[in-house]
Amino acid sequence: MTDERYRVQSLGRALDLLELVARQGREGARLSDLARELTLSKAATYAILQTLLAHGFVADVGEGQSRRYRLGLTLARLGELSVANFSLADLALPILREMTEETGMTSRVAVLDGDYAVVVGRVDGPGTVRFGDALGRREWPHCSAVGKAMLAAMPRRDAEAILKQTGLPRRTPHTITSLAAMLRELSLVTERGYAVDDEEDVEGVICVGACVHDRAGAVAGALSITGLKPRQGNDRIDELGKIVRRHAERLSASLGAAPNRTLRAAG
Repeated sequence: MTDERYRVQSLGRALDLLELVARQGREGARLSDLARELTLSKAATYAILQTLLAHGFVADVGEGQSRRYRLGLTLARLGELSVANFSLADLALPILREMTEETGMTSRVAVLDGDYAVVVGRVDGPGTVRFGDALGRREWPHCSAVGKAMLAAMPRRDAEAILKQTGLPRRTPHTITSLAAMLRELSLVTERGYAVDDEEDVEGVICVGACVHDRAGAVAGALSITGLKPRQGNDRIDELGKIVRRHAERLSASLGAAPNRTLRAAG
């Protein structure tokens, strides 16, 4: 909440003007159109534009009546700094809380550290069972939902290189240990948009994960939910997968990713 007593009206108009310029896209907007939208005089609008120009928040092209204004590169620089000031765990925490509230399961966010998945944030589900793996612990990528989600979202040659480097050690009787079978699994993950660890890392435990993308569409991390297998029927796996995928898309959007923009695996 903000205190309206301390709002600066002229600054508010400048920010409204930036919003208007942004909506015009690459073509930009003319002074007369901006003044009309803001219900300001051309002189007042021009003064704001000149201030924004001086600081690089807008750029201009053309002269006279054809002069147009569009967003400047200062905003791009500040946007990069804004994203850099927030770690993925910071951005994910509110989303993890929502996922846990929605599913009743433990929610986690992970990133790639070298060839392994590392959990950097967690919100425990209600009840007495706690999946209390220490934050920062490295997980095998082939048998964790977050690991498989990230592998499936990167170029296939990169995923295959990681799998060959780490190997596919058997963790439980359900672990996929064949490279060919794992590559087929990754294709399935890509197709449906979420990954499943069905007792592949720990017997009796199931995880469902989805990849998070950055503004370039590359892998930024992954979200997952974890619970005891007896409590989750097979008919609910797809429902849980869609929930995690939806929240992963929200987190991706907060990192600047375009809607539905993902880096599909190369064949």
